[in-house]
Order: sequence, then C-alpha cells, then structure tokens
Amino acid sequence: MSDVATGAFVSPKLLPPLPSPGRLKRWRIIATWRDVVLTALSLYLIWTLGWPALKFLFLDAVWTGSSRADCLAETAGHPVGACWPFIAAKFPQFVYGFYPESERWRADLTFFLGGMLLLPLLIPRTPFKIANALLFFVAFPVVAYFLLIGGSFGLHYVETRSWGGLLVTLVVAVTGIVTSLPLGILLALARRSELPLLRTGAVIFIEFWRGVPLVAVLFFATFMLPLFLPPGWEIDAMLRVLVGISIFAAAYIAEVIRGGLQAVPRAQYEGAKALGLGYWGAMGLVVLPQALRVSIPGIVNIFIGLFKDTTLVLTVAIFDLLGQLRAAFADPNWSSPSTLFTGFAFAGLIYFVFCFGMSRYSLFLERRLHRDRD
Repeated sequence: MSDVATGAFVSPKLLPPLPSPGRLKRWRIIATWRDVVLTALSLYLIWTLGWPALKFLFLDAVWTGSSRADCLAETAGHPVGACWPFIAAKFPQFVYGFYPESERWRADLTFFLGGMLLLPLLIPRTPFKIANALLFFVAFPVVAYFLLIGGSFGLHYVETRSWGGLLVTLVVAVTGIVTSLPLGILLALARRSELPLLRTGAVIFIEFWRGVPLVAVLFFATFMLPLFLPPGWEIDAMLRVLVGISIFAAAYIAEVIRGGLQAVPRAQYEGAKALGLGYWGAMGLVVLPQALRVSIPGIVNIFIGLFKDTTLVLTVAIFDLLGQLRAAFADPNWSSPSTLFTGFAFAGLIYFVFCFGMSRYSLFLERRLHRDRD
C-alpha cells in the first residue's frame, strides 16, 4: 500500500506556534553585523550632513536685522549662518512678485478661496462632494481669473507680467494639474480606441509631446506661436505658458492611465457589457475607477514633477518663486556671503512642503482605496 493511502505523509508531531505579528521585529538595526555596519554608516552620514545644516539654518543663523551689515561675521563677532532678515524683508516679493501692493488683497482672497474649496475635497467623508468639485474645478478658475486680472467689476487691471513669486508658481502648477488630468484621460481612451484614425492621432499627439523637452515647449509657446497667429491676434504670455504646460503634462498622464487601463482585467469590461452598460457607462462606472486607483502613484509622480518644473518658466521671462528669489539676490542692500544659501534653502523648503504633502496624501489615498485587497 502506498504512503498516500496509509497517511504516512502526515507528520505525527505538531509544529511549535509562531509568534504573534505584534512580536515580529520591524526595526533591524543591530540584528546582524551587516545591520550594524549600515546603521553606523547611516548615523555617520546624518551627523556629517545634518549637523552643518542645523548649525547654518538655526544655531548660527541671524534672526533680526535691517541690512546686510547684520548678516556679516564682522558685525556678529562669530561665524554667521543663514540670514533670515533677508527672507523677512523680501517675503512679499517672494509671494506676490511685482503685483501692486494696494491690490494684493485680491491674491490673498484667491488663495483663501482656493484653500477653502480644496480642503473639503481632500477629506474623504465630507458631504456635498459633487457640488464642491463643481465649485473648485468650474467656478473657482473663473472667479480667480477676474480677481487676479481685474479690468471689470470695479477692479483695476493688472497685467500678468506683473505677477510673480509663489503666486505664479501656484497658478501654473494648479492649472496644469487640473487641466492635464481630464485631457490625459481622454488621450488614453483615444489611444485604446478601436477607430484607427482616432487611435493613430492620439499616438502621434502623445509621442510628439513626450519627445519634446518642456523648455522647447515654453519657448515655442512664448516666442514662436505669435508668428503663426493672424494679424491683430494676441494671446497673453501667461495663457500660452499654461496651455503648453497642460498639454505637455497630459501626454505623460495619458501613458500612465493607459497602463492602468491595461491592468484592469478583461472580465471587468465583459461584466459591464453584460449589465447593459454602453461604452461611456462602462468606462465611467466600472473600468476607469479601477484604472485610476492603480495609476495613483504614477499620476502623483507627474504632478510633483510638474510642480517643480514650474521653475522653467523663468526661461521665458516669467518670474516664479525661484525667479523672484534670483532677482532679490541682485539687491546690494542684502549682499552677503550667506544670502545666496539662505534664499535657496528657503525656496527648497517651500518646494519640499508642497511636494511632500502631495506624496503623503497619495499614500493615504492608496491605503484607503486598497483596503479591500489587504
């Protein structure tokens, strides 16, 4: 008789119980000699890089002053770190650029309205999501345009070349993010279409914009596009930049969403058809929600890159946050050895806060949307 028939393959001894998940080691810093070496190397790098940065930014920093003389080692009597009075003196320029001082309340109101409408969208369980989304994506851009540009409703006209600083950075980034996502979805659907003409046109469009650097897109939109317009036609420089960045980002988002669509099982398409849903019903209710969930990391990665790429608008004479920072360095009243490093540290902190916030929120969305798979 075989072992299978007699049950000899079953062990007569019980295995010892495994430890509970709460007792499993999560932090391996001194478990093996390799962990000890890596831990020591990490601590050394943190000490080597972190301590000088801590001294420069806080311990040896100058916190009060009214000119470059307060940020010199000869005045302080010790090695001087960051010159924070320079940031305080130039802060309005970093936020508003050359926006008229008497009209800056319009920019503040725009920031306030945008934040108040965006915050409920980021909180999952807030009510009236559809109405809130319509206000943010449809009504708010129109209101923000009339607030910032003016020229109507008793508001003074402010040309876009007077904008600058964080105002321009947020306008370019938010506009690019809001407009590129729906355009990228349409391009991804067109590239997967069964109509040869539509599919070929989407492929050519996507591959062309992916094959051109963003700097070239900005130069074309700013300097070459007016040459192709009919006489008398004039498009605002800021609007041309916004259109170029939106199309450029949409081409990359289309490929990310196309990958998400391919990750959706074929059975989902067939199930939607079996329920009697048409093409747009199946895409909107069954397929796209699953594809977007899979595509969240890639989409947020493009958004973060887009936010940092807003610094390229400086090449077409639009002064964003980094452009205003570089312009502030030319002020002889604040020319000191630490001014340059202080300014770039401040700008790096601003970009880090926004980009890190987007990355953490994307992780929150991933955990929330993938609970059913845990």
